[in-house]
Amino acid sequence: MKKNIIAFLVTALTMVILAACGSSAEKTNNQADNATEKTSVIDQIKERGTLRVAVFSDKPPFGYVDSNGDNKGYDILLAKRLAKDLVGDESKLEYVITEPQARVDLLKSDKVDIVLANFTVTPEREEQVDFANPYMKVAIGVVSPNSASIESVEQLKGKKLIVPKGTTAETYFMKNHPEIELVKYDQITEAFEALKDGRGDALAQDNALLFGWANENPDFSVALPSLGEQDYIAPAVQKGNTELLEWLNTELESLGQEQFFHKAYDETLKPAFGENISADNVVVEGKVEK
Repeated sequence: MKKNIIAFLVTALTMVILAACGSSAEKTNNQADNATEKTSVIDQIKERGTLRVAVFSDKPPFGYVDSNGDNKGYDILLAKRLAKDLVGDESKLEYVITEPQARVDLLKSDKVDIVLANFTVTPEREEQVDFANPYMKVAIGVVSPNSASIESVEQLKGKKLIVPKGTTAETYFMKNHPEIELVKYDQITEAFEALKDGRGDALAQDNALLFGWANENPDFSVALPSLGEQDYIAPAVQKGNTELLEWLNTELESLGQEQFFHKAYDETLKPAFGENISADNVVVEGKVEK
């Protein structure tokens, strides 16, 4: 009987010790998990040593790859400055080339930190990503051959309008003018080639892009320069990434104070747009009321 009591007490004591050890181990694991969860997003980028930015490779003068294989353009100048101020070196950039329709998915899948691919703010997109303060203003425009100029939406009826997929131009015409036949292309360069080849009567896209393209292709003009309301182009981050969003907004306000975007316009956009377009028609310096 005495032996049974002793055995019982030993067993009970062992269970208490094991339970305490388990609780301690669980507490340690939970602390480690919490420490991981609390790791700053900014610190993660710094530890990685590179800023991952989604950009275009075929949309001059905003984002493109030149003959030397280097990324150039208005968005690229901004990407470099962000990398310099966040990581400490403007070359510490990982460019992720994107098409318009892939921009949201790149953020959702955490393949990039920031999208700078000429990303227009829309209510539909705001449901899926978080936009920082804008750095450009834009409207939808239509470019057409000088020999058959399109100056109004009414002139598009019965004609084929080319649009790149995943753009605000595509959304606008599908919603507001379903009677107009749209010819859609995945790549922006392919869309412009289709216009030059006569596979469509006109092409709709952000007017800022069209100004530059028409300046380089004098047989075409943006005779219909503005449709719908004025929109804004802004950097975007993953939905809920408040820390990076707040850093971006502070950074953009600082850049606005030093007139960074006017200088970037003079370097990249002015040569493409020509003298007829003013920087103030395109550039946003600091926060705006939308």
